[in-house]
Amino acid sequence: MRTARIFINTLKTLSLAKIVKLLKLTVPHPLFTILSFFATIKSFTLAQMYFPKTNSNNGIGNAFRHALWTCLILMYCCKISSPKKALQFCKRMTNLHEELFPNEPLEKEMDLHNNKVGMDLFMEMLQGIHRQFFETSFFIEQLLYKAKTARILENLDEDYGNELIYLRGKENWEEIPKSLVSENS
Repeated sequence: MRTARIFINTLKTLSLAKIVKLLKLTVPHPLFTILSFFATIKSFTLAQMYFPKTNSNNGIGNAFRHALWTCLILMYCCKISSPKKALQFCKRMTNLHEELFPNEPLEKEMDLHNNKVGMDLFMEMLQGIHRQFFETSFFIEQLLYKAKTARILENLDEDYGNELIYLRGKENWEEIPKSLVSENS
């Protein structure tokens, strides 16, 4: 019920033009849309579990959530379609999200970059695992490790490669799961 309320309140903030853009993407792809919605809920739930302080601000938890979100969208959509079509939809959906709900330039760059990190991770893992056998747990460990090595976004011109990025905040490092902090340190 709470999720439905959040979804409805979010839609209320959109202008008619933005709703039309959203419909142009979602109506032709109803199954992808439903699966993406499920991926959104699951990524929020998991990010909140692993990063209760920074999952909804611009910290490490937010970086983790965006990358996980794209991994999950791709995982679910690849189960019913080709990886190529799933990737095209995922890029359009996640880019549209940034357009519909605009952020400051650094925040937008952070979100788009972390979305790409998740898409790249999925496509890289796709080489060794049949798409029908993917599970959420496959991404969690990889993304938690990436969270441990995440970098602070300070400059829009810097190349952060395939690393998660986040904005400076004192609570960020408190949130890295203890099991990861002690590993490989």
